[in-house]
Amino acid sequence: MIYLDNSATSFPKPKCVIDAVNEAMLKYGNYGRGSYEMALKTTEKIYECRKKVAEFFNSPSTDGVVFTSNCTMSINMAIKGLIEKGCHFIISDLEHNAVVRPLETLKQKGICDYSIANVEPCVYKTVQNFEREIKNNTVAIICTGASNVFGIIPPYSLIGDLAHRYRIKFILDAAQIAGVRKINMINDNIDILCCAGHKGLYGPTGIGLLVFNDDVVVLNTIIEGGTGSISSSYLQPDFLPDKLESGTPNIVGIIGLSSAIDFINKIGVDNIFKHEKTLIKYLYKNISKNRNINVYTNHLDVNKPLVPILSLNIKDYDSNKVSELLGDDGICVRAGYHCAPLAHKKFKTENLGVIRISPSIFTKKNQIDFTINSLFKIAK
Repeated sequence: MIYLDNSATSFPKPKCVIDAVNEAMLKYGNYGRGSYEMALKTTEKIYECRKKVAEFFNSPSTDGVVFTSNCTMSINMAIKGLIEKGCHFIISDLEHNAVVRPLETLKQKGICDYSIANVEPCVYKTVQNFEREIKNNTVAIICTGASNVFGIIPPYSLIGDLAHRYRIKFILDAAQIAGVRKINMINDNIDILCCAGHKGLYGPTGIGLLVFNDDVVVLNTIIEGGTGSISSSYLQPDFLPDKLESGTPNIVGIIGLSSAIDFINKIGVDNIFKHEKTLIKYLYKNISKNRNINVYTNHLDVNKPLVPILSLNIKDYDSNKVSELLGDDGICVRAGYHCAPLAHKKFKTENLGVIRISPSIFTKKNQIDFTINSLFKIAK
């Protein structure tokens, strides 16, 4: 099997992550809710992961690292935690449905509104597009760190700077960039970062992150309940991370994620990016010459910042059919619309969808060679 669907979920997981998950099942219990040795050790392990995450994204606050179940939940918590009646958000035209659907639902209910800013090849035109959409009632700009379909990296640091100049919050959806490109929450002007643990961070599924630039609570809660702190009060704690973490967290997933961050730090984010980018450039260089294959982003253009994601179609074939044919050769890729209709509308692929190829640190060059041959066979 050749697995090239790492933008959805990375596979295989590093051995150290698998070992950490097994150890968590055998040695660790509840967290923050007991004074016996196992509970204290578990609490220590959870704090250890928070500290690693804060350092990994250069967040100044360990308490500002909140664990969720996935990136979608993190984004929903960020959006709905900032909601005020009649408020306004700005998003890019590359956003995933994790951003679009909650905002559209709130818009349909008459609670808030949102605008869409175009991401263009020119960085400064893109920033101007966002600036034009700012209103007096705008509370936040939400932008993807990289398109999950076409790999385009918007100038999010400059967009964050724009947001701060207008005293509004900047939220980054880092699902496709965390672990692939370095993120510095301070330098990149990110107030709230949302991401999954199971993609570029190589952690288990069922664990997400909501990371704040400081420990000042800026969000209202959408879930309340037991936190293990101030349990005599009927009210939710007003401090992080407790305010936004109700119920028993995914302890196994958190411990697995902690080991995954060690794995990434050992290899180096830059080295991971270089390896994956080299493979995608090689793939692009070979298949872009075939007239029957349409490739949507040029990975040889040094002026276009892209993560290692390549999307394509073969003539007018339905992308799902191509995916099935690749699957017959043991190649695992994602086909269809990738939960991102805005991006498909932008690239005029809403009728066909696309085949998305995304390698990982474990992908080998000979696997890309096999994929190229398989694509040529289908195209012929």
